[in-house]
Amino acid sequence: MGHENITEFILLGLFSDEKVKVACLVLFSLCYIAILSGNLLILLTIRGSRLSEQPMYFFLSYLSFVDVCFTSTVQKIISYNSCMAQMFFAHFFGATEIFILVAMAYDRYAAICRPLHYMVIMNSQVCDVLIVASALGAFIHSILQVLIVLGLPFCGPNQIDHYFCDVFPLLKLACADTSLWVIAIITTTGGLSILTFVALVISYVIILSTLRTRSSEGRRKALSTCGFHVTVVFLFFLPLIFTYVPRADSVGNDKIFALFYTVIAPMFNPLIYTLRNTDMQNAMRKVWCRDNLPKGKRSLWGVCPLPDLFCPQNH
Repeated sequence: MGHENITEFILLGLFSDEKVKVACLVLFSLCYIAILSGNLLILLTIRGSRLSEQPMYFFLSYLSFVDVCFTSTVQKIISYNSCMAQMFFAHFFGATEIFILVAMAYDRYAAICRPLHYMVIMNSQVCDVLIVASALGAFIHSILQVLIVLGLPFCGPNQIDHYFCDVFPLLKLACADTSLWVIAIITTTGGLSILTFVALVISYVIILSTLRTRSSEGRRKALSTCGFHVTVVFLFFLPLIFTYVPRADSVGNDKIFALFYTVIAPMFNPLIYTLRNTDMQNAMRKVWCRDNLPKGKRSLWGVCPLPDLFCPQNH
């Protein structure tokens, strides 16, 4: 077993037509700028305000950090070792995002279903443990994916029909029978994705069912918050499930599905969590807008860099 005949891989990307590739390069460069700016805005806003003391926003700041890292792992021509590293980090940040979404669902459950015990259930130590556990679980998942590929021989060709190194496209290039590995990955990764998705949906159904006894104002705020989470869960998990279940021989479709959880979800997460979120909007005004700060204090910017939606006094 080894890769003596393969020293690098060529990622073919989404399309083969050169003109389409150029258009995609421009489009995805703009998407990357949007992902970077949007998620860093959320991260710095939460870290620069008192929102970081609230578990939901504590997890959201890490989700934004993971989204930036997750989207930053792609390149075209890549060495064998770099390909393994890219696959590790793509799976690591992707799995970390899954576990953080689970932690956020648990946080909403505690806040809505156990409000009197919320500060005890979701204290700072518990939040730290959940983040560390998310990273540890993601590390174990990712290293297993890499070990599977490291044990396979590669003797050519070296063109990966994808836009980043992933386990299924690499299995197709291996000079060995990988059918058992395909079944194992579908069973573990695919099965875990389905079970996690179902568990998240059930948890939100339970949460929403408890809102019937709440006041109209409390119900409206809880529905709004849970709506953000449910939207992100569906946007991330459904394409992920289609990628790993039920088969691994449709790499062309896998590339399209992968766009949702590597590009589209990270790009829309900042919008989903800020457009109708009063807490985030108020925090943005305090952190970024000079006109909303007490006299003698300055924001991180000399003037408000945000749209009038967030800084209405900046005219």
